Amino acid sequence: MKIESAPYSYRADSFVMAFDDSKPLIVFDGVCVLCSGFVKFVLRYDRANRFRFTLAQGPLGQALYRHYGLDLVEFETNLVMRQGAVYSKLGAFAAVLSELGGIWKLFTFIKFIPQPISDWLYDRIAKNRYRIFGRTEYCMVPDAEIRDRFIGSLS
Repeated sequence: MKIESAPYSYRADSFVMAFDDSKPLIVFDGVCVLCSGFVKFVLRYDRANRFRFTLAQGPLGQALYRHYGLDLVEFETNLVMRQGAVYSKLGAFAAVLSELGGIWKLFTFIKFIPQPISDWLYDRIAKNRYRIFGRTEYCMVPDAEIRDRFIGSLS
């Protein structure tokens, strides 16, 4: 789902710290095993290093969730910011797969699932993700090799 607002609207929000948005950004729940697993998937297949990441629990993630009126504690969606547009739920997943290209682009068919159905499906998984996939005590901390792809606090 694309979050409707003016492109780059977060730039005018004084609570959102300035950051380099020339590359797509994924905002994710750092203690969610499923969400962190998705980030690891992107890191593995993003050989061109297109994506950058930030934790929903960190200052930038919190400011962006606040800007878009999202829950600041539950993080029931990842955000993907690409060329000023912001995507959530399955739309975020499709935006990432589209950007990765190659074989992954085939799976972007999910963006054609009617939004009420895709939101319902996504919401069922999101509400049960900790029970099904688990959670960690601490946010994912990247190793030195990929640390420069992460924006904001990592602890």
